[in-house]
Amino acid sequence: MSVDTRPQQISPFGRARRSFREWRWQRPFWGGLWTLLAGFPIMYIPYQTMTLGDLHIRMATTAGAGSLIIGVLLVVLGLTLWFQQQSRIFAGVAAILLALVSLVVSNFGAFLIGFLLALIGGALGVSWAPGRPAATAAGEPAAAVSLSKERDGGDRAE
Repeated sequence: MSVDTRPQQISPFGRARRSFREWRWQRPFWGGLWTLLAGFPIMYIPYQTMTLGDLHIRMATTAGAGSLIIGVLLVVLGLTLWFQQQSRIFAGVAAILLALVSLVVSNFGAFLIGFLLALIGGALGVSWAPGRPAATAAGEPAAAVSLSKERDGGDRAE
């Protein structure tokens, strides 16, 4: 009996890690995470007061409520990418549009941090596609569609 054939004892941490990995592979996880993280600087920075010695710099803008709304919507869109995979295209496009709006409304997209995070997260959400089921991936190859006329017999004169 070799080392590879012995049954492995899986710890609770290993089981949790494996189940999280399977959950993560079934959805646009990274797009949702980047979009979720984009909402926090957009919500937080416009309401902050920075102190440099005796100088107090207030970042609040007249559109502070707009920054809060954009940040909350980005957090909701990030959660939508995680838990509603069917609406990933809508959530991704909405995240990209909110990132563009945040440039104007929220201190240049909270100093470009939230803008870039939302742009990347939205793009990852739009570009994600569900994988093939495990049975198809391990079993027979999926039916390929050929666009070549030579392979399909499209040039034959009948």
